[in-house]
Amino acid sequence: MSSTSDPLSGLRDSIAEVDRALLELLRRRMDLAAEVGRVKAASNIPVVVRDVEDRVLTRARQHAESCGVSEEVMAGVFQAIMSGSVERQYRVGIALREQRGGRVLIVGGAGGMGNWFRGFLELAGHSVDVADPSLTSLPASAGRFSRLEDVPDLNVYRAVLVAVPLSRTPRVLEEVVARSPHGLVVEIASIKDPLAGVIARARERGVKAHALHPMFGPGKSFYEPLTFVLAAYGDPAAERHDLSPLLSHPYTRLVVVPFSHHDRLMGWLLGLAHLTNMLFGAALTRSGIDPDELHACASTTFKRQATTALSVLAEDPDLYLDIQHLNPHRHEVYAAMREALEQLERLVEGRQREGFRDTLAAARRALTEE
Repeated sequence: MSSTSDPLSGLRDSIAEVDRALLELLRRRMDLAAEVGRVKAASNIPVVVRDVEDRVLTRARQHAESCGVSEEVMAGVFQAIMSGSVERQYRVGIALREQRGGRVLIVGGAGGMGNWFRGFLELAGHSVDVADPSLTSLPASAGRFSRLEDVPDLNVYRAVLVAVPLSRTPRVLEEVVARSPHGLVVEIASIKDPLAGVIARARERGVKAHALHPMFGPGKSFYEPLTFVLAAYGDPAAERHDLSPLLSHPYTRLVVVPFSHHDRLMGWLLGLAHLTNMLFGAALTRSGIDPDELHACASTTFKRQATTALSVLAEDPDLYLDIQHLNPHRHEVYAAMREALEQLERLVEGRQREGFRDTLAAARRALTEE
C-alpha cells in the first residue's frame, strides 16, 4: 500500500524519526550517567540518591498533562530511564570498586541463589570463587571446586557464603564452621530454627557466623530494590557493620530482626503467602471447570491472583515443602487461616453486613503501611 493511500504511513515515518532522536538523547544521557558513575566510584559516593530521583519523578509528573498521558505513565517512563542510568553508573565503577573488594567463596555457587550472589558480589567489586558438586564433570579451573574439602584454605576469603538447599544447610554450615575460617560465614536459608545450634557453636569457636535471608528469588534484577533480612544472633549493630561491606549496592535494603523472631515473621511473610497461592490452585482443581473457560471469562482480580499463584506453583516443590515443614510457627499460621475462613463463612451465611465490613476494614489495616 502506498503512502498516498495509507494515511498512517506518514505519521509512522514521523514517529520513527522522533524515536531515533529519542534514542540519541538516551545514549547521551547514559554517557553522562557513565561519567557520573566514574566520579562517584572514585570518591566512594553512593550511586543512588533518593532526593535526586524524587525530583526527577516530580518533574516528570508535572509534564504529564502537557504530553497527554497520565502521571503514572510519565513517572514509569522516567523510572525506567533512571534505572538504566543507575545500571550504567554502577557498571562503569566496577574496576574502581574491585580495588576495595574482597575475595568470597560461595558454597553452592552453581545453584540458583548461589549464581545470583556470584553476579551480585562481582558487581560490588568482590572476587568470587565457587564450590559446588555440579562442577565435578567440568575441567579444573582456578577458583572452581567440586567439593568444599577441596578448598585448601578458607582463611584467604573475606567471607564464605553458604547457598545450598534448605535441607542441606545445617550440615554444610557445620563443615564450614569446623574449619574456623577467619572471615565471615554467611548462610542464606529461608528458615533459621534448624541452624540455631550450629550458629551458637560457631560463635563459641570465635567464628563470625551470620544468618542472612534475601527476600527474593534467583530471577531478581540487580537494579531494583533488594531487601535482605538479617536475623541477628548477637549485637545487631555489630552484625550490620560486618555485613554492610559485603552487600554494598545502590538498591540494598538491610533489615535487622532478632534471630528468635525471624521464623515467626517468615511464617506470615512466606508461609502464609505461599499457602494462600497453593490453596488457590488446589481449590480450583476441585471446581471441575475447564482452565480454558476460566481464563476466557476471567476477571481482573482472578488474572492477578492466577499470575501470582502460578509464580509460586512454578517453584521447586521440595523447597516450598521445607519452608512450610521446617518453620516451627506454621501451626499458628494454619490456625489463623482456618479461623479467618470460618469467620468469613459465618458472616456470609448470616448476611451480616456490619461484621463483614468490619472484617474487611481490619484486613485492610493489616495490609496498609503506616
